[in-house]
Amino acid sequence: MTRALGLDFGTTNTVVALADSDRQTHSMRFESRAGTTDSMRTALSFMKDPALGASALKVEAGQAAISTFVDNPGDCRFLQSIKTFAASALFQGTLVFARRHEFEDLMDVFIRRLRTYAGADWPEAPGPLVVGRPVRFAGANPDETLAMERYDRALARLGFSDIHYVYEPVAAAYYFARTLKADANVLVADFGGGTTDYSLIRFETHAGRLSATPIGHSGVGVAGDHFDFRMIDNIVSPEIGKGSQFKSFGKILDVPSGYYVNFGRWNQLSIFKTTREFTDLKSLVRQALEPEKLELFIDLVENDEGYPLYQAISATKMALSSAEEAAFDFAPLGAAGRKTVRRADFESWIADDLARIEGALDEVLEKTNTPASAIDKVFLTGGTSFVPAVRSIFTRRFGASRIESGGELLSIAHGLALIGESGEIERWTAARP
Repeated sequence: MTRALGLDFGTTNTVVALADSDRQTHSMRFESRAGTTDSMRTALSFMKDPALGASALKVEAGQAAISTFVDNPGDCRFLQSIKTFAASALFQGTLVFARRHEFEDLMDVFIRRLRTYAGADWPEAPGPLVVGRPVRFAGANPDETLAMERYDRALARLGFSDIHYVYEPVAAAYYFARTLKADANVLVADFGGGTTDYSLIRFETHAGRLSATPIGHSGVGVAGDHFDFRMIDNIVSPEIGKGSQFKSFGKILDVPSGYYVNFGRWNQLSIFKTTREFTDLKSLVRQALEPEKLELFIDLVENDEGYPLYQAISATKMALSSAEEAAFDFAPLGAAGRKTVRRADFESWIADDLARIEGALDEVLEKTNTPASAIDKVFLTGGTSFVPAVRSIFTRRFGASRIESGGELLSIAHGLALIGESGEIERWTAARP
C-alpha cells in the first residue's frame, strides 16, 4: 500500500507521520540508544570511533545526540536547530572534525539517522513526501530560494523523487479542520522555534468532503528562540562581560556586543567556538578591565555549555507561563547563575518581538481585507503559544471562545501526511520562489 509521508523538519523537534489510503495517520516511532519516541530533537552529534576507521565518525540524532554530547564533553561535536541556517547565505558550512558540512549535508545526515532509527516502520516504497516549510524562514535576511534549493538537494540524496512543499500553518489547519462541525474561516498561528507563521483558510464541507480555499499567509522570523535570546541577553550576558570594557593603546573601549549576539543564540554556540571571532575574544582577556567575566564566557563556550544553558532558560520560561516569577538556575555561572526572574521583566524584554508577531498578524488580516469579526476559529500551535503575553494577543483580538490549541508537536506532520493522501496535493502546495 502506498503511504504518504509528512515531514515536519522543525527548528526544535522533527516529526514524521504516515498516512494510509483510509486517511488514518500515525507518527513514525524512532528507536535509538536513548529510547523510543515519536518525535526527535533536531540535533546531531559526531564522535570519532576507532572501531569505524580513522576517518569515520559515529553519528547520532535527537535525544541520542544529546546523551552522547552530555557523556562526552569536549570530545563530541554537537549541532542543534539546524533549520535556522537553511535560508542564510552567510552559512557556508561548519567544520566537523576538519571536514566541512554544508546545510544539505547536515539535513541529509539527520534524516538518514531518523530512517535508521525507524527501522521497519520506514516504508520501503513510500508514496509522496510532503514537507513542511515556514511562510518566512528564520534569519535577518532569509533567502527563500536558497533554502528551498538546499532542501531539494538534501532530499534528493535520500532518494525521494515525488516531493511537495506545504506551508506549515496550512498543514496544521488541515489537521485541525477535521474537528470542525460547521463551515468556518480558520486562522492558524504556528509558533516554531525560529518563525511565527499565519495562514487564513476557508473550510467548507460538501457532500461529506472537506474542501478549502486558502485566503492568505504571512510570517515573521521571530519565535521561541528569540525569547530565549532575550532571556540570555538580560540574565546571563552581563555576568560574562556584556557592557564591560578593555584597554587598547591607552583608550578605554567597550567589549564588542557582537560576541554576545553569538552567545545569546545558544543554538549557534558550537559554531561560534570554531570561528575567528572566538579567537579574537580570547585575545581580549589580557586587556579587559574585568578579565574574570571574559574568562567565564570563554569557559562556557569551550565546555560546550550551550545545551545546558538552553535547558535552564527553557525551564524558567516554561515556569513563567504559570507563575509571576520563577527561578533561574545555571550552575556553571556559580552564584551569578541563581536568580529570580519576574514575568513582568520577561515581557518587557520580549516587547519588540511581540510587536513583530502581532505585526505579522495584522499583515495577513489587512492584505486579505478580513476583519477580526470574520474569523470563526483561531488555532494556536507550537510551544510558544503557551507564553501568556503571546496568548493575550489573540484573546484580546478574537476573544477566548474562538481560540483552540492542541497537537503542538504532531499537528503539522499529520496534516502534511493527510494532504499527501488527499489526492489533491497541488491545491495545497506552496508556490516556489
